[in-house]
Amino acid sequence: MGHLIHGEKTDWIPRARIILEHGDTRPFEPFDRFAQLQRTDESIDRRLDEFATLRRLNLEALVGMRLTPTDLQRRGRHPELGPVTLGELLATWTAHDLNHIVQIARVMARRYRDEVGVWRQYLGVTG
Repeated sequence: MGHLIHGEKTDWIPRARIILEHGDTRPFEPFDRFAQLQRTDESIDRRLDEFATLRRLNLEALVGMRLTPTDLQRRGRHPELGPVTLGELLATWTAHDLNHIVQIARVMARRYRDEVGVWRQYLGVTG
């Protein structure tokens, strides 16, 4: 959850704003993939609530941008990957979330690896 919270604060909408305000003249701030390790004292309930609030605010901000197809082609600059478009950034936000959902599903399914018995051959998700 800490990783997702950090992304909501520093990645998707802040980078979209950089593209809209500066184009590719200002690179994004590098994303710290380990920043969540600095916050280890909070309960999962608190983190879920914080994520829900941040995501709601970010989705409201995204709607408020009233993006057009032309806006989605606007270019920004990733500090490692180079030129990117706003459309690619937003698609990555979605795929990033789906990637984590897949990871969660794999971990949950792995718990049933032995319990599914002979069906395991059909359930690659159980590992």
